[in-house]
Amino acid sequence: MSTGETLSRSETASTDEVTSTGGGRTVDVAGVRLGRGSRVRLRPGQSADVLDLALTGRTAEVDAVEEDLEGRVHVVVTLDGDDGRDFRTGLGHRFFFTPEEVEPVEDGAAGPRILVAGVGNIFMGDDAFGPEVVTAMRERSLPEGVHVADFGIRGMDLAYRLLDGYDVAVLVDAAPRGKAPGTLHVIDPGPLAAAPQPAGRALPQPHGMDPVQVLALARQLSDGMRPLPRVLVLGCEPAVRMRGDEHDVVVGLSGPVRYAVPEAADMLESLVGELLCDPHRDLSRPVVGR
Repeated sequence: MSTGETLSRSETASTDEVTSTGGGRTVDVAGVRLGRGSRVRLRPGQSADVLDLALTGRTAEVDAVEEDLEGRVHVVVTLDGDDGRDFRTGLGHRFFFTPEEVEPVEDGAAGPRILVAGVGNIFMGDDAFGPEVVTAMRERSLPEGVHVADFGIRGMDLAYRLLDGYDVAVLVDAAPRGKAPGTLHVIDPGPLAAAPQPAGRALPQPHGMDPVQVLALARQLSDGMRPLPRVLVLGCEPAVRMRGDEHDVVVGLSGPVRYAVPEAADMLESLVGELLCDPHRDLSRPVVGR
């Protein structure tokens, strides 16, 4: 196993049977078919170095199953609890193991998986609402299957994360809708796969977060081969709106938006609980809070 993006093992070529499907390659381990999104426990071999052995017993999520040019199979994983796994464009932490070094985690029938993604620029006043809500959520105990992450302005990383087999993605963002500052609303924009395709290719800035461009890029990256999640937005009406071309930065939320953060966390707890029971819950009647 090796960390980062290099493969360093010198084992003989593996005979593990790898199968390619629409969701990517899979490999059979102990009678369980492992692929993107599968959960495993790490069991490095005794010949592994000290860094590898330190991961013994850790649980992880399979990111991919890959074959090198010599036909050796590698199970690529990201560690549970490692926020770096969300950042594919330079900060991602991926680890490579042979199929013999991973153990499928049997948790019974897999339930829905929900991504709660905070988005926004912390240097633009109330645009920091999403990251602040994610910080509040990390202090709470969340059910299995709910993953909370702060993507900030890393739009491309969020687009890639939307391809990781989630049933629902809830984007938490400052969203002006003409209401009183601090008003919360849950928006259901409809099926992601059915949204209109823009002309040309969507290429969000590496350090920019335009949710429309991010969702368009996710559709393009999926190429109809990987499932896309249902996308919802938990928005907050900002009091301080900035365009991004101001000379000065504004750090910190306005009073109404700051007071809305704990209520937003409460709404998220309730919402993800309902979505875990029914990822297709009808939200045709808007959910609004103050």
